[in-house]
Amino acid sequence: MSKKQAYYKMIESPEMLDYGVYLQCDKLLSCQKPLNDLATSDELQFQIVHQTEELWMKLMAFTLAEIMDYMAQKQSHRVVTLFNRVHRLQRMMIEQLSVLETMSPKEYQQIRLQLGNGSGQESPGFRTLLKMPKDLWDGFNEHYLDNGKISISSIYDEEYCHDDKYAIAEALIEYDELFQLFRWRHLFLIHRSIGLGSDSLKGRPVDLLQSGASKRFFPELWEIRSEMTNRWGSAYGKVRPSISGKS
Repeated sequence: MSKKQAYYKMIESPEMLDYGVYLQCDKLLSCQKPLNDLATSDELQFQIVHQTEELWMKLMAFTLAEIMDYMAQKQSHRVVTLFNRVHRLQRMMIEQLSVLETMSPKEYQQIRLQLGNGSGQESPGFRTLLKMPKDLWDGFNEHYLDNGKISISSIYDEEYCHDDKYAIAEALIEYDELFQLFRWRHLFLIHRSIGLGSDSLKGRPVDLLQSGASKRFFPELWEIRSEMTNRWGSAYGKVRPSISGKS
């Protein structure tokens, strides 16, 4: 047995002590293709990165469901703390996509052939997360906006006091922003690996993905910025004297 084969065996069948038993490492490490069957050595990182993303999305979905419960109980500090966890997970997911940029386009194509007709749009975690923003907003509206009796404008402008409503609104918009950044980061990865002008594995132009990346989960929280800026412009003047003293 060569040294390479010996290490392959150690990687795939490690000695299981208590720590490994608790984490079920035997099952976890068997979720990837056998090392000798990889289409290219880069296929292992491709599988692990995407499997890890699914695990992070599982944790995110679980945490967002917890957030909905705490919103109903008006436990605002717990809501903000858990949103902070979700935001950190989102940033980690964005950053770890960069690992896949160590593959060449040729190697990416070799791996792509192993996917059948599958694509990232079929990710179970991603599809679950896409369904959750409506319920998050409904919970915020019911428990913090009094079913629409409290306006977003009052929270951000007329009655602004940086209270619980404002803190949770900002946690929601940060979740929205980071989710869209993840989508755009994925788009750039696709552009770098197979190009945006190519067809997806389902025969659709990959640039259709851009339409999803342009959407916002909580448009009310984005639109209030423009509304306030326009109001302030009317009140304070759109063109103000130069502070440099020059005309």
